[in-house]
Amino acid sequence: MARFALTYEYADPDLRARVRPRHLDYLGGLHEDGRVVSAGPFGDGSGALVVYEAADEAEARALVDADPYAVEGVMRAPLLREWNVVLGGS
Repeated sequence: MARFALTYEYADPDLRARVRPRHLDYLGGLHEDGRVVSAGPFGDGSGALVVYEAADEAEARALVDADPYAVEGVMRAPLLREWNVVLGGS
């Protein structure tokens, strides 16, 4: 398994508010089964970070693409990269 970090900006605050409950349910389910390690918005409210645990980039991309934020266009400029954890993260 590998870790992947997704960063993105919010495209529209009103759209984000409407879709947020479904997004949180989706990520919560992934967290329960170990596929999301951590997630949350940046302090300035401009976007967020999600850390996934996946077999490969294709699996991580599929998780991102199924997120209601991706489906509904809340994410702007999503960037998914493999992340090598050196400290922390068990």
